Amino acid sequence: MTATDLRRTPLYAAHLRLGARLAPFAGWEMPVQYAGIIEEHRAVRAQAGLFDVSHMGEVLIEGPQALEALQYLVTNDVAVLDEGHGLYTPMCTPAGGIVDDLILFRTAGARYLLVVNAATTAKDVAWISQCARGAAVRDISAETALVALQGPAAARILARVTADPIERMRPFDVLPKAEVAGRRAFVSRTGYTGEDGYEIGPAWDDAPAVWEALMEAGAADGLVPVGLGARDTLRLEAGLMLYGADIDETTSPLEAPLGWTVRWEKGAFVGREALERQRASGPARRLVGLAAEARTVPRRGYVLQHDGRPVGAVTSGTFSPTLQRGIGLGYLPRDLSAPGTVVEMVVRGRAEAVRVTRLPFYRARRGGAGRA
Repeated sequence: MTATDLRRTPLYAAHLRLGARLAPFAGWEMPVQYAGIIEEHRAVRAQAGLFDVSHMGEVLIEGPQALEALQYLVTNDVAVLDEGHGLYTPMCTPAGGIVDDLILFRTAGARYLLVVNAATTAKDVAWISQCARGAAVRDISAETALVALQGPAAARILARVTADPIERMRPFDVLPKAEVAGRRAFVSRTGYTGEDGYEIGPAWDDAPAVWEALMEAGAADGLVPVGLGARDTLRLEAGLMLYGADIDETTSPLEAPLGWTVRWEKGAFVGREALERQRASGPARRLVGLAAEARTVPRRGYVLQHDGRPVGAVTSGTFSPTLQRGIGLGYLPRDLSAPGTVVEMVVRGRAEAVRVTRLPFYRARRGGAGRA
């Protein structure tokens, strides 16, 4: 894909003014960093950061069959949602693999909003439409922007540009018709950093005004723009998975640490039979946290071995600015997946020790609402 083929968010001009380094991501030209990944990472942990995530997809499902369709489509239990609440859930294939992981909100009555991953939006819309059971499905990604305000100061900053009761929102709550900086937007208490924060979805053309108002409102609290580089280090410290790296259609929720999202009591859903078989036998492998024993940084694709034989691979990794050590995620056989187990990571022909570690690597003093 050439530069001219890449899509741009409505905040592209703002990124240029702020001196962002731009790079391709999931078919979009996105900011990787502004001042620097470590500086931006630390700002989110200590104060606040503002992310452009307008490349994400948004899908509306509504009508009398909407609940039935969603109960069939996803593993989590949508029936528990009251208006204004949401949940995190995988959406599976009949073989139990993960089509995507997403956040689903009940915004009103029989109306639901799904926020899906950028790289899978077209695939997701096609799959949802195929399984809709008569519900109306509408892809509103092209008309909806999304910015994420994350960090300990997020609520204080957002309160300066809205009269809506955002401080009273709980994790995964949504205000479908909020007003931010004089623009209509949905506001959810969600994010992908492990910190407290909000995701704000204005109309596409209103995004620049919302962005500028938030940056101005947060100046006194040290708010900085943050790119995808720090978004990745933040989500890894929080033990959050990246679709296409840590989970995909070849992995199941039971292999990833997502068994809690599979609600067996709700009845039929796509992939249930395959997952029941896997639950009965126990998954052969598990996605685990990995902490490097030395200064080595885990990287995607590094082979994991035990007693000299390959047993798995790193799916994503980074140097943790908070913990000052290399951390990563990877799949290991079930008998090697217990916290404390030491395996070896092959780095340029050398075997380096990594220790299986409980997730998350980092937990905020006030827990944020995370998505994978």
